[in-house]
Amino acid sequence: VQVVESGGGSVQPGESLRLSCTVSGFRLDLVAIGWFRQAPEKAREGVACISSSGERTSYADSVRGRFTISSDSAKNTMYLQISSLKPEDTAVYYCAAEWPYSGGLALNLADYQYWGQGTQVTVSS
Repeated sequence: VQVVESGGGSVQPGESLRLSCTVSGFRLDLVAIGWFRQAPEKAREGVACISSSGERTSYADSVRGRFTISSDSAKNTMYLQISSLKPEDTAVYYCAAEWPYSGGLALNLADYQYWGQGTQVTVSS
């Protein structure tokens, strides 16, 4: 079982990025996927998650309207589209999988068993 993030980088405020999360070892339609982030000297927080079917999503209040989570089961890849980036979005972004999927949908770190290594997003002018 492996979870790998990609797509991070350094951007200016107002720009966009698309992060990717590729999973292997299980089918994407059998897991829930969550995106989390951790800024320097801050606790890791959940930003978005999507159910195994891709029909249900949930977002943190701080990112709702700017972040969009989606999936491509054929590629076993999940995406996090981030628009209108702000300096406070600077963090390491992690993808995590809940497997087996419990049927719920929440941004609780403890619900996710498999984690990637993270990808850095830096927003600065």
